Amino acid sequence: MLSKNQIKYINRLGQKKFRLQERSFVVEGVKTINELLQSSLQLQDLYTTESFNIDAKSENLISENDLKRISFLKTPNTALAIFKMPDSKLIDPSGLIVALDDVRDPGNLGTIIRLCDWFGIKDLVCSMHTVDCYNPKVIQATMGSIARVNVSYLNLVAFLKETTLPVFGAFMDGETVYKTTLPSTGILVMGNEANGISQPIAHCVSARVSIPRFGALQATESLNVATATAILLSEFKRNA
Repeated sequence: MLSKNQIKYINRLGQKKFRLQERSFVVEGVKTINELLQSSLQLQDLYTTESFNIDAKSENLISENDLKRISFLKTPNTALAIFKMPDSKLIDPSGLIVALDDVRDPGNLGTIIRLCDWFGIKDLVCSMHTVDCYNPKVIQATMGSIARVNVSYLNLVAFLKETTLPVFGAFMDGETVYKTTLPSTGILVMGNEANGISQPIAHCVSARVSIPRFGALQATESLNVATATAILLSEFKRNA
C-alpha cells in the first residue's frame, strides 16, 4: 500500500518546478517503461499491479486503486515508473537539428520528439518557453523516444546567431519545400502553434520554406506543427 508521502511525491512530479528540483520524471505504460529500462536512463522506482521481474528494490506491487491515485492518465495503464533525468549533452552540429520556438502543446512536443527519433535527428533544441519535455503528457506521446533524442532548452536567438549552419524556418509564405535544395546538415525551426515563428527568431532564419496547399479551395489556415515537422523532415531526409 502506498504511503501518503509516496502519493504526494509522485503527484508533485506533475509540476515542472518539482521535476527539475528532483531531477526525476514519471513514465506510464508497460511498453514505454520497458523501452526506457533498456536505455541508459536510470530507474528510480516502479509501481505496478503486475510483476516486471526486475530488481525487487525498485519494484513496488500496488493495487489498481493505488495506481489510480498516482496516475496522470484517465485510464491508468498497469504500471507507473519514475526515472532520473539524464545529464545534459553537447549539441552535435554535424547533422540536422530541429529547433522549436515556443511550442506549447505537450502532445505536439511528444510527437515531434518521436519524429526526431524516427528520422534519425539526434538533437532537438527548444526555446525556454517551449513545454517541458518531461511533462507526463509529453513523455506519454514520445512512446519511449525521449531516451534516444537529446533535448536541450536554451536561448534560441543566441543559439541561432552563433551557429554557422544554414537555418531553415517554416513559414506560410516561404519557398515551397518541394522546390528547395535541402542540405544534410542545418537547423529546421518550427514555430508556435498559434503565432508561428516569432520575429526575433525569424531574423535568424536564412531560408524560409513552406508546405504548399493543394486543396481546390485552399481554405485550411495551417497545418498542425507536428504534422508540418513530419513533412519537412521527410523532405530533408529524402535525398540524404
